[in-house]
Amino acid sequence: MEQKKHFSLRELQLAVRERLSEAFPLPVWVAAEISEMKVNYSGHCYLELVEKGGANGVPAAKASAVIWRSHYGPIATYFASQTGEQLAVGMKVLVRVTISYHELYGLSFQIQDIDPTYTLGDWEQQRQQTIARLQEEGVWDMNRELGVPRVPQRVAIVSSANAAGYQDFCKEIARSPYRVELTLFDAFMQGHGAEDSIIEALERVAERADAFDVVALIRGGGSQSDLACFNSYRLCAHVAQFPLPVLTGIGHDKNESVADMVAAQRLKTPTAVAAWINEQLAEFDGALEALGEAVERCATEFLASERQRLERNAAMIATQSVGATRRLELTLERYRAELRRAVEKLLSNERNRVARADENLRRAIDYFVRSERDRLGAMAQAVAAHDPQRIMALGFAVVSIDGHAVSDASQVAIGTEVSVRLAKGKLKAKITDNGKND
Repeated sequence: MEQKKHFSLRELQLAVRERLSEAFPLPVWVAAEISEMKVNYSGHCYLELVEKGGANGVPAAKASAVIWRSHYGPIATYFASQTGEQLAVGMKVLVRVTISYHELYGLSFQIQDIDPTYTLGDWEQQRQQTIARLQEEGVWDMNRELGVPRVPQRVAIVSSANAAGYQDFCKEIARSPYRVELTLFDAFMQGHGAEDSIIEALERVAERADAFDVVALIRGGGSQSDLACFNSYRLCAHVAQFPLPVLTGIGHDKNESVADMVAAQRLKTPTAVAAWINEQLAEFDGALEALGEAVERCATEFLASERQRLERNAAMIATQSVGATRRLELTLERYRAELRRAVEKLLSNERNRVARADENLRRAIDYFVRSERDRLGAMAQAVAAHDPQRIMALGFAVVSIDGHAVSDASQVAIGTEVSVRLAKGKLKAKITDNGKND
């Protein structure tokens, strides 16, 4: 039987390696996404690169890659300096590679360089795609069209309880004399899972929308990749269509996120959001005060004008009709009663406002007194713990010569009389051994 011409497995793989070397003698640039990444103990970085295809994100191509230790440090440092972020799984990168094929390990890439501008461009592309999609769907202006209430006193906060931005927000709110109800809906604000966590928190707020005036979406600053979720379509679509006005304080100035753009009110930082709320309350309070003053002024002017008119009319008709005079007097009394009720209402409102401020002050004083009492108690305990009398009660004594305490036995001559002070009483003693011969 005639034997068919064939290759051994190794011969075939060597032929493949030779053809690859001929086809790609020089490094080439390859665009891909990092699906796996590991830096081992030796300092080499091993990656798996993928290209996803279709709407479901299933990989259409996959390859192993390595950055040798001699290249990894400079490449990673430069990438971080340009993007503000470390290389990580999920990033789209443009890598310069040499291609190799091994008969045991197959195809692999040796990465020699990474272009950070490609990764930055991918983030910007995502941002632009989100903007275009929201505009095409007609939801771009929906949250802004809601407007913001003049008196936002019930605030739902979407943030991390441990974030510095949330703490700054609460401190700024606490500086205001006005009452603001804060309810935190805890969420991850960066990293893997941040987008899903924020969306879930927003959904919980939406379930209780009637209980709030606004929702504040706040976090501290971060790198561009940390803020990438605020450019994602899913999150921004939730913000754009949210049933309550959204206030954003995401904490960055350089690039306005899409979430900022669709929100009802965009502010730079969490502290700025809190300050804006305080300003709204202060402006409303000032407007009420000004309105009260205007009402009182108008009432006074009106009363004076009416009094003059009535006096003129009274003088004119005094000889004509006592009844007419009486009707005019009744009119004046009615105006006076109306004015009195208006003034009393204004005074009542002011008394209530002052009472609320007084209550807040009393609470602050009570808290301060309790804190100081606890601090002084702790200091008293610390002083008592170091009381010399207490220490001597444990069996310790003070040895002195002519009123001077002795701390070194070798400095006291044999035969010297010393005074020994105990917790209770004193003793006289003569030195028979000072330890110099030990």
